[in-house]
Amino acid sequence: MGDAGVESTVSPPESTTQDSFLSMTDVFLISLITGLFTYWFFFRKKKEEIPDLPKIQTVSSPARDSSFIEKMKKTGRNIVVFYGSQTGTAEEFANRLSKDAHRYGLRGMAADPEEYDLSDLSRLSEIDKSLAVFCMATYGEGDPTDNAQDFYDWLQEADADLSGLRFAVFGLGNKTYEHFNAMGKYVDKRLEELGAQRIFELGLGDDDGNLEEDFITWREQFWPAVCEHFGVEATGEESSIRQYELVVHTDVNMNKVYTGEMGRLKSYENQKPPFDAKNPFLAVVTENRKLNEGGERHLMHLELDISNSKIRYESGDHVAVYPANDTSLVNQFGEILGTDLDTVMSLNNLDEESNKKHPFPCPTSYRTALTYYLDITNPPRTNVLYELAQYATDTGEQEQLRKMASSTAEGKALYLSWVVEARRNILAILQDMPSLRPPIDHLCELLPRLQARYYSIASSSKVHPNSIHICAVTVEYETKTGRLNKGVATNWLKNKVPNENGRNSLVPMYVRKSQFRLPFKPSTPVIMIGPGTGIAPFIGFIQERAWLKEQGKEVGETVLYYGCRREQEDYLYRQELARFKQEGVLTQLNVAFSRDQAEKVYVQHLIKKNKEHIWKLVNDGNAHIYVCGDARNMARDVQNTFYEIVAEYGNMNQTQAVDYVKKLMTKGRYSLDVWS
Repeated sequence: MGDAGVESTVSPPESTTQDSFLSMTDVFLISLITGLFTYWFFFRKKKEEIPDLPKIQTVSSPARDSSFIEKMKKTGRNIVVFYGSQTGTAEEFANRLSKDAHRYGLRGMAADPEEYDLSDLSRLSEIDKSLAVFCMATYGEGDPTDNAQDFYDWLQEADADLSGLRFAVFGLGNKTYEHFNAMGKYVDKRLEELGAQRIFELGLGDDDGNLEEDFITWREQFWPAVCEHFGVEATGEESSIRQYELVVHTDVNMNKVYTGEMGRLKSYENQKPPFDAKNPFLAVVTENRKLNEGGERHLMHLELDISNSKIRYESGDHVAVYPANDTSLVNQFGEILGTDLDTVMSLNNLDEESNKKHPFPCPTSYRTALTYYLDITNPPRTNVLYELAQYATDTGEQEQLRKMASSTAEGKALYLSWVVEARRNILAILQDMPSLRPPIDHLCELLPRLQARYYSIASSSKVHPNSIHICAVTVEYETKTGRLNKGVATNWLKNKVPNENGRNSLVPMYVRKSQFRLPFKPSTPVIMIGPGTGIAPFIGFIQERAWLKEQGKEVGETVLYYGCRREQEDYLYRQELARFKQEGVLTQLNVAFSRDQAEKVYVQHLIKKNKEHIWKLVNDGNAHIYVCGDARNMARDVQNTFYEIVAEYGNMNQTQAVDYVKKLMTKGRYSLDVWS
């Protein structure tokens, strides 16, 4: 009928007036009904979908699908040790404390705050003899570690009642930094403000001194305080408890075996963004050149190709690099321990409820674990020595290991001199103790993870959007035992030759965002201070200022204070800096050559010479100050120089001058990117 009606409307109007009218009505009604039905259908569908949206969002957040309270109840735990860790040390301390608990009839678990909802802390009192311990490292300039950022944000905003919570905090910091142990101090203070009960005083570990000794000293007083609070006693001597069991795979599909990947199996063969710590990008090394013209050191410039990775970076960010241990060192483990390093194995957590199923990606071979996953070059901590002591067949060597692992003054002194100051790594200890031959699987369980190394990016993404540049110096030194120790990452990078034998040299990497940023307005003056490889981020800054100038932007004064040992030896980026100066991008280039004359000259001396100009830029021009490099001496000396300048030209006393500089820091006008 409809079809006939439509056809009839095409007919001459004089012969089909009535039919045409009815057909048009039909069409109109059908169209109207269809339109209303379509509108109703989609409108109804949208209304039905709205309530489902929150469900979709909650399902997509697997990181916090369980409560640590429920997990503790289910597994009979009463002590939870949270860790905020950037390099693995705080996590290691947390694991040690959780293992300690069994000696007192208690059961502990180490927990990553990123995996749980910390608002559940208010419920911890539901568990008898419960306690929350926090091992919190401070990263950068008083910042929380990546995995503790959410916890830090929650603490700042929380108005929870934590009156039933009992807690203790051990902070990990470095006194050479401005904000020493800021995170540990904040957590300790904030928990008390929220009503929680501190059962033992805040511990402050100093990595510039002896962090291990600081931790042991705090720990040996912490547990008696716990015993007194809960009315429990130690059940006996500390004993060795394995956390993982060894499974050797004799018949395994090699496609299921990890070969160095940090997270997903075969992630290096099938790369998928986004790239981060658990999913690094394999960047091709396109350039690796020596920067210095003489001297014993090797300073280098590398360029990593990030094309097609979707990685974005800004000037001032850090690039994290996952290195590999030296093959010759790895082979020596196989020789000393009489082990076939190509044995494929897994270390499986004996605690089936633990989120951490393996200490590193498994299954894998011992060779892969020792090459890519384990730290074999740093001096081992005392708990490793204690666990290994049982395998020394010589009583003298066993006693020495146990003594170094003890909390006695004599033991601490021996550990400091024989291990820390002598820079004995685990291989050196095995070499110097012939009777110590532990099972390689237990050794792999005890050794900490090999960590990524961070470098200030030496390029601007405005100029090099598909490339990240690194400036680094190889670390190499002779120990008190006559051994030659080499830095893992820098020596590994040194050997990354572009297109060697027709093969690409690859570097697993990702970008870590930084607060070290150029001013929002290009017209704002900048004062950059970076001796040695501390010049790295400023190469990126200057490149960006040059690019902005090319775009027709008004660019403010760009002042650089750089320092090196000798002009003809290690003046890094000499030609590039001279070109920037000639083009007018660098308005001032001040270089201190510390060893080219009898009296050493450093960057702070050149700053003093230009103090009047510095004061005008800072006070009148709202200049931003940037300091990059050594935290222990240079950064502190430069800061003291600024105190002097502010006091002199601002007519202030020392306290006022210090306050003035601190306010610059608070406003983001005095930024630090330093290391010790």
